[in-house]
Amino acid sequence: MKDKLAQIKDLNIGKVEEDVSLAKYTTYKVGGVCRGIVFPKDTDCLITLIRFLKSENIPYKILGKGSNLLFSSKPYEGILIKLDEFNNVKFFGKTKIQVEAGFPLIKLSMMAAKKGLTGLEFASGIPGSVGGAVFMNAGAYKSDMGYIVERVKVLTPDLKVIYLENKEMNFHYRSSFLQKHPDFICLEATIKLQKGKKEAIEEVIKERKQRRVESQPLEYPSAGSVFRNPEGDFAGRLIEDSGLKGKKHGGAMISDKHANFVINYDKASAEDIKYLIDLAHDTVLKNYNVDMKIEQEFVNWE
Repeated sequence: MKDKLAQIKDLNIGKVEEDVSLAKYTTYKVGGVCRGIVFPKDTDCLITLIRFLKSENIPYKILGKGSNLLFSSKPYEGILIKLDEFNNVKFFGKTKIQVEAGFPLIKLSMMAAKKGLTGLEFASGIPGSVGGAVFMNAGAYKSDMGYIVERVKVLTPDLKVIYLENKEMNFHYRSSFLQKHPDFICLEATIKLQKGKKEAIEEVIKERKQRRVESQPLEYPSAGSVFRNPEGDFAGRLIEDSGLKGKKHGGAMISDKHANFVINYDKASAEDIKYLIDLAHDTVLKNYNVDMKIEQEFVNWE
């Protein structure tokens, strides 16, 4: 891999980091060493990089803010691509935003609020990138990206840049076209909001932040809610009623504040965290015959 990384550097397409601990780039603060992380400068550089990786049969994955991933402790022998340089944002018309995939979602929510635009309040506590949020159809408070995304600029598997309209994105609860077609890469989203009152929007964001502080273990590394809420119920309730709230394994714990969070409370390994996720899933399935869907993606566990 060393010689391949040298060749990638010679392409002059952006910053390259070698042998990086994935604890640096995931919100769980766990994971093995990644052989190479590349930060392409723009779409042309991204295309050049992927063309090279495909020609060399090197596995690769797009990594956003690492807020919905659990990497194993094994070395990741491929290349991770971070679109942090894709960070342009433009407000246009009266209610629209054109924003690149690497822009932080929370920051975008705050910018919209300051401009008196409503519709992004739900995202004020979601620590992901715009691209990751579109991919996951991230949401909260009975809203999600599918309600506000007008169209998405993507890179296709054959390295063409096209636009997908909202209907083509097939947004559903924590799901999108991109999740089912991971070879498509979100480059940019056009978001349509509504005019609102700045003070009222900021008050909603403030109140929700207070509720999160009171009800979620924000002081510890985690990846947010582990499971989707089953229809008509709450994953946290099912886990708590199964007697697992506060359950520890190694340095990981099912939060005693909110049972749908697994936290890294004391130098946990990825395996500690996965053990508790699997335990919660299997126990709830056994006790209630509810097959809870895991929101997070397990990477490099084969």
